[in-house]
Amino acid sequence: MTKKNDAAMVCFSGGQDSTTCLFWAKKHFARVEAVCFTYGQKHALEVEVARGIAERAGVPFQVLDVSLISQLDTNCSLTNSHIAMDETKPEDSYPNTFVPGRNMVFLTFAAILARGKGIHHLVTGVSEADYSGYPDCRDTFIRSLNVTLNLAMDDQFVLHTPLMNRDKSEVWELADELGVFDLVRNETLTCYNGIIADGCGHCPACQLRKAGLEKYLARRKK
Repeated sequence: MTKKNDAAMVCFSGGQDSTTCLFWAKKHFARVEAVCFTYGQKHALEVEVARGIAERAGVPFQVLDVSLISQLDTNCSLTNSHIAMDETKPEDSYPNTFVPGRNMVFLTFAAILARGKGIHHLVTGVSEADYSGYPDCRDTFIRSLNVTLNLAMDDQFVLHTPLMNRDKSEVWELADELGVFDLVRNETLTCYNGIIADGCGHCPACQLRKAGLEKYLARRKK
Protein backbone atom coordinates (compact mmCIF):
# COMPACT_ATOMS: atom_id res chain seq x y z
CA MET A 1 0.00 0.00 0.00
CA THR A 2 1.41 3.38 -0.97
CA LYS A 3 0.67 6.70 0.68
CA LYS A 4 0.75 9.90 -1.30
CA ASN A 5 2.66 11.71 1.45
CA ASP A 6 5.48 9.15 1.51
CA ALA A 7 8.82 9.26 -0.34
CA ALA A 8 10.32 6.65 -2.63
CA MET A 9 13.76 5.78 -3.99
CA VAL A 10 13.77 4.35 -7.52
CA CYS A 11 16.56 2.13 -8.83
CA PHE A 12 16.91 3.89 -12.15
CA SER A 13 18.88 2.94 -15.26
CA GLY A 14 17.18 5.07 -17.90
CA GLY A 15 15.73 2.01 -19.64
CA GLN A 16 12.13 1.21 -20.53
CA ASP A 17 11.29 -0.58 -17.29
CA SER A 18 12.93 1.75 -14.77
CA THR A 19 11.66 4.86 -16.56
CA THR A 20 8.12 3.52 -16.41
CA CYS A 21 8.69 2.81 -12.71
CA LEU A 22 10.04 6.33 -12.15
CA PHE A 23 6.81 7.88 -13.41
CA TRP A 24 4.74 5.27 -11.59
CA ALA A 25 6.49 6.38 -8.41
CA LYS A 26 5.86 10.05 -9.19
CA LYS A 27 2.16 9.24 -9.40
CA HIS A 28 2.06 7.36 -6.09
CA PHE A 29 4.51 9.23 -3.85
CA ALA A 30 4.89 12.85 -2.80
CA ARG A 31 8.68 12.79 -3.12
CA VAL A 32 10.75 10.65 -5.46
CA GLU A 33 14.50 10.28 -5.80
CA ALA A 34 16.47 8.15 -8.24
CA VAL A 35 19.70 6.21 -7.86
CA CYS A 36 21.67 4.85 -10.79
CA PHE A 37 24.60 2.43 -10.70
CA THR A 38 27.81 2.00 -12.63
CA TYR A 39 28.94 -1.60 -12.49
CA GLY A 40 31.39 -1.86 -15.36
CA GLN A 41 28.60 -2.20 -17.91
CA LYS A 42 29.54 -1.78 -21.58
CA HIS A 43 26.35 0.19 -22.19
CA ALA A 44 27.43 2.86 -19.67
CA LEU A 45 25.71 5.56 -21.75
CA GLU A 46 22.59 4.53 -19.83
CA VAL A 47 23.84 6.56 -16.86
CA GLU A 48 23.76 9.83 -18.80
CA VAL A 49 20.41 8.88 -20.34
CA ALA A 50 19.06 8.26 -16.84
CA ARG A 51 20.45 11.56 -15.61
CA GLY A 52 18.69 13.44 -18.42
CA ILE A 53 15.34 11.72 -17.85
CA ALA A 54 15.53 12.30 -14.10
CA GLU A 55 16.25 15.98 -14.68
CA ARG A 56 13.31 16.22 -17.05
CA ALA A 57 11.10 14.52 -14.46
CA GLY A 58 12.30 16.88 -11.74
CA VAL A 59 13.70 14.03 -9.66
CA PRO A 60 16.94 14.24 -7.63
CA PHE A 61 19.49 11.88 -9.17
CA GLN A 62 22.54 10.16 -7.72
CA VAL A 63 25.07 7.71 -9.19
CA LEU A 64 26.77 5.02 -7.11
CA ASP A 65 29.83 3.12 -8.29
CA VAL A 66 29.54 -0.63 -7.66
CA SER A 67 31.93 -1.65 -10.43
CA LEU A 68 33.58 -4.17 -8.13
CA ILE A 69 30.82 -6.51 -9.38
CA SER A 70 32.51 -6.76 -12.77
CA GLN A 71 35.75 -7.93 -11.13
CA LEU A 72 34.14 -10.73 -9.15
CA ASP A 73 32.72 -12.69 -12.07
CA THR A 74 34.29 -12.22 -15.49
CA ASN A 75 31.85 -14.51 -17.32
CA CYS A 76 29.24 -11.85 -18.08
CA SER A 77 29.01 -10.37 -21.57
CA LEU A 78 27.63 -7.09 -20.22
CA THR A 79 30.84 -6.37 -18.32
CA ASN A 80 33.45 -8.34 -20.29
CA SER A 81 34.02 -7.02 -23.81
CA HIS A 82 35.81 -10.23 -24.81
CA ILE A 83 32.66 -12.33 -24.49
CA ALA A 84 30.11 -12.48 -27.30
CA MET A 85 26.61 -11.76 -26.05
CA ASP A 86 24.02 -14.54 -25.98
CA GLU A 87 21.10 -13.50 -28.16
CA THR A 88 18.92 -16.37 -26.98
CA LYS A 89 18.68 -18.12 -23.64
CA PRO A 90 20.70 -21.37 -23.46
CA GLU A 91 18.56 -24.39 -22.63
CA ASP A 92 20.60 -25.52 -19.63
CA SER A 93 21.79 -22.28 -18.03
CA TYR A 94 21.26 -18.53 -17.66
CA PRO A 95 22.15 -16.23 -20.58
CA ASN A 96 25.62 -14.74 -20.27
CA THR A 97 24.02 -11.30 -19.87
CA PHE A 98 23.21 -12.33 -16.28
CA VAL A 99 25.22 -10.29 -13.75
CA PRO A 100 25.27 -12.40 -10.58
CA GLY A 101 23.98 -10.53 -7.54
CA ARG A 102 23.31 -7.31 -9.42
CA ASN A 103 19.79 -6.60 -8.18
CA MET A 104 20.71 -7.70 -4.66
CA VAL A 105 23.59 -5.21 -4.63
CA PHE A 106 21.56 -2.44 -6.24
CA LEU A 107 18.67 -2.75 -3.81
CA THR A 108 20.95 -3.10 -0.79
CA PHE A 109 22.86 0.07 -1.63
CA ALA A 110 19.61 1.83 -2.51
CA ALA A 111 18.20 0.89 0.89
CA ILE A 112 21.27 2.21 2.71
CA LEU A 113 21.09 5.46 0.75
CA ALA A 114 17.34 5.75 1.28
CA ARG A 115 17.60 5.12 5.02
CA GLY A 116 19.93 8.08 5.40
CA LYS A 117 17.34 10.25 3.68
CA GLY A 118 14.40 8.98 5.70
CA ILE A 119 12.98 7.09 2.71
CA HIS A 120 11.44 3.68 3.29
CA HIS A 121 9.91 2.82 -0.08
CA LEU A 122 12.16 1.32 -2.77
CA VAL A 123 11.00 0.85 -6.37
CA THR A 124 12.57 -1.50 -8.90
CA GLY A 125 11.54 -2.55 -12.40
CA VAL A 126 12.13 -6.28 -12.15
CA SER A 127 9.59 -8.67 -13.66
CA GLU A 128 9.18 -12.41 -13.72
CA ALA A 129 6.41 -12.31 -16.33
CA ASP A 130 8.60 -11.46 -19.31
CA TYR A 131 12.33 -11.62 -18.67
CA SER A 132 15.54 -13.41 -19.60
CA GLY A 133 15.57 -16.00 -16.86
CA TYR A 134 17.49 -13.99 -14.29
CA PRO A 135 16.89 -15.41 -10.77
CA ASP A 136 17.12 -11.96 -9.16
CA CYS A 137 14.03 -10.80 -11.05
CA ARG A 138 11.74 -13.23 -9.27
CA ASP A 139 9.09 -12.18 -6.77
CA THR A 140 10.36 -14.72 -4.25
CA PHE A 141 13.79 -13.07 -4.31
CA ILE A 142 12.31 -9.59 -3.79
CA ARG A 143 10.21 -10.76 -0.86
CA SER A 144 13.19 -12.50 0.70
CA LEU A 145 15.46 -9.47 0.26
CA ASN A 146 12.80 -7.18 1.72
CA VAL A 147 12.82 -9.22 4.93
CA THR A 148 16.63 -9.34 4.96
CA LEU A 149 17.01 -5.57 4.53
CA ASN A 150 14.55 -4.92 7.33
CA LEU A 151 16.41 -7.28 9.64
CA ALA A 152 19.84 -6.02 8.64
CA MET A 153 19.03 -2.38 9.33
CA ASP A 154 16.30 -2.82 11.94
CA ASP A 155 13.98 -0.72 9.79
CA GLN A 156 10.81 -1.14 7.76
CA PHE A 157 11.43 -0.86 4.04
CA VAL A 158 8.81 -1.72 1.44
CA LEU A 159 10.07 -2.95 -1.93
CA HIS A 160 7.69 -2.12 -4.78
CA THR A 161 7.76 -4.01 -8.08
CA PRO A 162 5.00 -2.49 -10.24
CA LEU A 163 6.10 -4.52 -13.28
CA MET A 164 6.47 -7.89 -11.58
CA ASN A 165 3.45 -9.52 -13.23
CA ARG A 166 3.39 -7.47 -16.44
CA ASP A 167 4.77 -8.72 -19.71
CA LYS A 168 6.54 -6.20 -21.95
CA SER A 169 3.35 -5.27 -23.80
CA GLU A 170 1.74 -4.44 -20.46
CA VAL A 171 4.78 -2.35 -19.49
CA TRP A 172 4.24 -0.32 -22.68
CA GLU A 173 0.57 -0.04 -21.74
CA LEU A 174 1.44 1.27 -18.27
CA ALA A 175 3.80 3.86 -19.77
CA ASP A 176 0.95 4.97 -22.02
CA GLU A 177 -1.43 5.23 -19.05
CA LEU A 178 1.16 7.34 -17.22
CA GLY A 179 1.46 9.70 -20.21
CA VAL A 180 5.11 8.87 -20.99
CA PHE A 181 4.74 6.45 -23.91
CA ASP A 182 6.61 8.70 -26.37
CA LEU A 183 9.35 9.48 -23.86
CA VAL A 184 9.89 5.79 -23.14
CA ARG A 185 9.80 4.86 -26.81
CA ASN A 186 12.16 7.57 -28.06
CA GLU A 187 14.44 8.57 -25.19
CA THR A 188 15.17 5.52 -23.06
CA LEU A 189 18.13 3.16 -23.42
CA THR A 190 17.27 -0.50 -23.03
CA CYS A 191 19.76 -1.88 -25.55
CA TYR A 192 22.73 -3.86 -24.19
CA ASN A 193 24.78 -2.41 -27.04
CA GLY A 194 24.10 1.13 -25.86
CA ILE A 195 21.81 2.39 -28.63
CA ILE A 196 18.95 4.68 -27.56
CA ALA A 197 15.27 4.10 -28.46
CA ASP A 198 14.78 1.08 -30.75
CA GLY A 199 18.35 -0.04 -30.08
CA CYS A 200 20.37 -2.56 -32.06
CA GLY A 201 17.36 -4.78 -32.61
CA HIS A 202 19.04 -8.09 -31.91
CA CYS A 203 20.33 -8.16 -28.32
CA PRO A 204 18.00 -9.89 -25.79
CA ALA A 205 16.80 -6.60 -24.32
CA CYS A 206 15.92 -5.18 -27.73
CA GLN A 207 14.12 -8.37 -28.75
CA LEU A 208 11.91 -8.26 -25.66
CA ARG A 209 11.26 -4.55 -26.02
CA LYS A 210 10.32 -4.79 -29.72
CA ALA A 211 8.08 -7.83 -29.30
CA GLY A 212 6.26 -6.16 -26.42
CA LEU A 213 5.79 -2.92 -28.36
CA GLU A 214 4.38 -4.70 -31.39
CA LYS A 215 2.00 -6.69 -29.20
CA TYR A 216 0.79 -3.59 -27.39
CA LEU A 217 0.35 -1.49 -30.54
CA ALA A 218 -1.68 -4.29 -32.13
CA ARG A 219 -3.88 -4.46 -29.04
CA ARG A 220 -4.27 -0.67 -28.87
CA LYS A 221 -5.59 -0.54 -32.46
CA LYS A 222 -8.55 -2.77 -31.60
